[in-house]
Amino acid sequence: MSINIRVAQREDCPRLMELVHELALFEKAPEEVTVSLQEFEDAGFGPKPIWKAFVAEAEGQIVGFAVYYVRYSTWKGCRLYLEDLIVTEQYRGKGVGKLLFNVLIAEAKELGFSGMVWQVLDWNEPAINFYKKYEASMEAGWLNASLSKEQFLNY
Repeated sequence: MSINIRVAQREDCPRLMELVHELALFEKAPEEVTVSLQEFEDAGFGPKPIWKAFVAEAEGQIVGFAVYYVRYSTWKGCRLYLEDLIVTEQYRGKGVGKLLFNVLIAEAKELGFSGMVWQVLDWNEPAINFYKKYEASMEAGWLNASLSKEQFLNY
């Protein structure tokens, strides 16, 4: 099986959103995906793009992707923030995730970033084991916090 890794293009966005929805189902939170295809496209390919992605293709179809943006840490400097690494179910365990993760590491090195950060659900054992192969550090003691658009419009 041949896997091609390349930079995502605007025309990939409908397929990428399908994969986002697949990930949300896997993470038991399909109702949490509220971004529209247009918003997603604009954020990646509009006048002020904020994310970049690499896609994995097999047999002419996108079977996975990794989307990231630059995060700035006042303690560490510029870091690559991996928002999502998604491989469609039938291609998991076939090295697609490894290819995508490796290209992210290469990208972080090339851009001179001080590191790479991401989140993983504490129950997602396959993902945790995958990241452990890279000797990734798993931080304890931090809680995720957020405000929705509806919440901040109240203030």
